[in-house]
Amino acid sequence: MKEKVVDYVKETRAELKQVTWPTKPELIGSTIVVIFVTLVLAVFIYAVDKILETLIFSVLGL
Repeated sequence: MKEKVVDYVKETRAELKQVTWPTKPELIGSTIVVIFVTLVLAVFIYAVDKILETLIFSVLGL
């Protein structure tokens, strides 16, 4: 069992050495894009929610 764990760790380390990691500027750029898209979607969902809320309240007469 111990040998399997050791082999697994060795293979995992070997695979991680083959990964092409992003550079710092690429990482910062991707992070900015993710934050921006998240904020845009949050505003969109909020707007749709408020519109539907208004429509439902007007239909129900509340």
